[in-house]
Amino acid sequence: MAIGAVTRPDAWYASLAKPAFNPPNWLFAPVWTVLYVLVGVAGWLVWMRARSSAVMALWWTQLVLNFLWSPVSFGLHRIGIALVIITLLLLAICGFIALSARRLPWAAVLFVPYGLWVAFATLLNATLWVLNRGT
Repeated sequence: MAIGAVTRPDAWYASLAKPAFNPPNWLFAPVWTVLYVLVGVAGWLVWMRARSSAVMALWWTQLVLNFLWSPVSFGLHRIGIALVIITLLLLAICGFIALSARRLPWAAVLFVPYGLWVAFATLLNATLWVLNRGT
């Protein structure tokens, strides 16, 4: 949550052309708060049972990618690079779900809302990039 507090949408973001499905700004903080709790619990489940596994490596990978996205998007104003990062994040989340589903099903279930939100955020990021390529 600290990364989000430091790199909030600014006047640059407010000036971007946005699609009709762009959610209101107030929605992001409560959604991400819930998702970070789910991600944390899923990480704890994996840490307790499979600390040296590929699943744990994917958990750390998604965390790093998640932390990179906001500074690149809102701090550097690089929507295209942010799109690459969020696409890799979505792939890491899907990989986590797939690898943990059999051995740690609750960890996989906890990541499903996160995956759905990041899939939506990826679509939003891609749309913002297309609509604002010249800015």
